[in-house]
Amino acid sequence: MQLQDKVIIVTGGGQGLGRAMAEHLAGRGARLALVDLNQERLDEAVAACKAAGGEARAYLCNVASEEQVCEMVARVAEDFGGLHGLVNNAGILRDGLLLKVKDGEISKMSLAQWQAVIDVNLTGVFLCTREVAAKMVELKSEGAIINISSISRAGNMGQTNYSAAKAGVASATVVWAKELARYGIRVAGVAPGFIETEMVASMKPEALEKMTAGIPLKRMGKPAEIAHSVAYIFENDYYTGRILELDGGLRL
Repeated sequence: MQLQDKVIIVTGGGQGLGRAMAEHLAGRGARLALVDLNQERLDEAVAACKAAGGEARAYLCNVASEEQVCEMVARVAEDFGGLHGLVNNAGILRDGLLLKVKDGEISKMSLAQWQAVIDVNLTGVFLCTREVAAKMVELKSEGAIINISSISRAGNMGQTNYSAAKAGVASATVVWAKELARYGIRVAGVAPGFIETEMVASMKPEALEKMTAGIPLKRMGKPAEIAHSVAYIFENDYYTGRILELDGGLRL
């Protein structure tokens, strides 16, 4: 589909990859509904999208809350007068080993660590996809839903919760692509590797050097490269049911 004047929701759109994707889509003429929990970051992202040439509005919403997601999607459709797409990008980290033994004492990943990540990174994707797809069917609007998975879906040490959630997102993408195709809704995913975000920039230099050394291209990806691929999926009407891997050749 052509992005000009298309209404697209971007979750986690206030910062990092979400903001980069939103700005790129805005530059191609899309009308953006940015969803996040930080009003200040949202306001900055909205201003950046407008500067890039697109229309944008901010929506405070916890994607793990069914009530809030239902209300947000309804508001977006009403505010913009339509709905054509979604980028499920919102996510959190609560990294830790399943078990850690020190001086004979065993510590465990807590249920809270597990549940928090599953709630946002997997249940949030389910809720947003369900509500956006239902609204698009209601409006007889064709378009696409893009889920942000991760290279960690293959299983990354210290990320039991995150890996499980991102693997779930990848498999659900295939299921939804098959189920929603009859309504003119494509569903696809992007699985980034290590990307230059604020979170990564805060890591120790030696840790960053070790991380980069294992990537065949010898550098981390740039948010703009992920954004470019998201736009490609939106614009290519034959791309569905697949996960586009963007990891510089790295395999976990």
